[in-house]
Amino acid sequence: MLIKTTTRAALIAALALTTAAAWPRAASAEIVLRIGMTAADIPRTLGQPDQGFEGNRFTGVTMYDGLTGWDLSSADKASVVIPGLATEWKVDDSDKTKWIFKLRPGVTFHDGSPFNADAVVWNVEKVLKQDAPQFDPSQVGVTASRMPTLASAKKIDDMTVELTTKEPDSFLPINLTNLFMASPAKWQHFYDKAEGADAKAKSQAAWTAFAKDAAGTGPWKMASFTPRERLELVKNANYWDKARVPKADKMVLLPMPEANARTAALLSGQVDWVEAPAPDALPELKQRGFKLYANEQPHVWPWQFSRVEGSPWNDIRVRKAANLCVDREGLKDGLLAGLMVPATGTFEPGHPWRGKPTFEIKYDKPAAQKLMQEAGFGPNKKLTVKIQTSASGSGQMQPLPMNEYLQQALAECYFDVQLDVIEWNTLFTNWRRGAKDPSANGSNATNVTYAAMDPFFALVRFLQSSMAPPVSNNWGFINNPKFDELVKKARQTFDPAARDAALAELHAASVDDAAFLYVAHDVGPRAMSPKVTGVIQPKSWFIDFSPISIVP
Repeated sequence: MLIKTTTRAALIAALALTTAAAWPRAASAEIVLRIGMTAADIPRTLGQPDQGFEGNRFTGVTMYDGLTGWDLSSADKASVVIPGLATEWKVDDSDKTKWIFKLRPGVTFHDGSPFNADAVVWNVEKVLKQDAPQFDPSQVGVTASRMPTLASAKKIDDMTVELTTKEPDSFLPINLTNLFMASPAKWQHFYDKAEGADAKAKSQAAWTAFAKDAAGTGPWKMASFTPRERLELVKNANYWDKARVPKADKMVLLPMPEANARTAALLSGQVDWVEAPAPDALPELKQRGFKLYANEQPHVWPWQFSRVEGSPWNDIRVRKAANLCVDREGLKDGLLAGLMVPATGTFEPGHPWRGKPTFEIKYDKPAAQKLMQEAGFGPNKKLTVKIQTSASGSGQMQPLPMNEYLQQALAECYFDVQLDVIEWNTLFTNWRRGAKDPSANGSNATNVTYAAMDPFFALVRFLQSSMAPPVSNNWGFINNPKFDELVKKARQTFDPAARDAALAELHAASVDDAAFLYVAHDVGPRAMSPKVTGVIQPKSWFIDFSPISIVP
């Protein structure tokens, strides 16, 4: 009741403040869509966004394209990889480390320069080749960790490139959805004008300028940008996919990290659309005619355990006990007002990568207490654990109240849970540094949600020992030879059915090992004005803004 009362009061207060200050709409002839994001800042705009996949959602797939992309056209079917700036690709039959990508002809960047093989090589080298003039260390962490086997790119002809991986990797076409193509010509223009003591300083200045006046090939173009306040995008009428030329003229993105403030902004007419509305405000939103959208996403809300020496989570009895001590249905029906799917692993039954785990994740408090007692803990001897989390952020759902719920639940199974709450982008940065880094601040678990739409994102980057920081997101330094063996088997299997079988085996092994505290799958709740039309809420972290419009 305290949470609900506080939320309602905050909504009323925020509503009173924001109604008079609501941003005015543009002239009636212009269709403008205003969105309240969960991020505390505008995700980076220079081509490789930060702020997790919320960054990709708003400043990645809007202004930019990758060689491959996601099909976001259906609310019913799983989102799959489709051609983007590449029309086709194939691994070399005799050397499985080499791939040939055929590029889409006739595509131009927002500045009018042509997209071609030189542009692809340039964009690969911006994050992989340290002696390249355009190499930008600030873009490496959010890119290289998502495609860790990509080694180099070579131009074959203007419309053909060869990509080479460090080892055979059947996941490469999926990973490339995260490499966005920025305009080399636009960057060079800024570089030539930049001042700096050396080439590195000029390069950094060029990227800073590029971020304020970016050029990709995407369906949306940058119009104006005020850090921490707003980003305005306008439709790219010349977009190469005519079916995806935006229906709206302009999209305004506004950082609103606090759920109550976002919801109040929607109620007051300050925005047309909010991500993750406050759950206890849903009845009021429905009563007032606002539209609500939700769909199960390939997404997991977990605790990721530290497995370094001395971690309390090294005892599998403790890891299993935590998984058995959470009433996920209670969390769903109470705090989150139905806006989650209980997680019994990274994938649920029916998914081709689910497999057949023998450890059944469910709510069984007596079994959890018994495991903890076997591990040496009880009512008079609690196990202290510390969790690093955020107060908001991309895919984090409602992280603070959710973690407080877990804190109370696990207390009944002899855990003493301490919370280390930090800003979302800082948490995301710390995620790549790992449990051994001082940024962990003594935490032995981290609460960063993860996307599960492809094998690398869902499993490999957490379970393979070679993915430990700084390479990728094995934050807890898991080192399990069985996981490594199964990762290699899946990665080097190019037949889709056989690869699915290997991934199912890997997933089952991770559940049996209680590799995470699996809590929830997000449903991507969004609330918006009844005037917003053309929304397709896909089974994806992302959404296509192109078909969306607003009726007068």
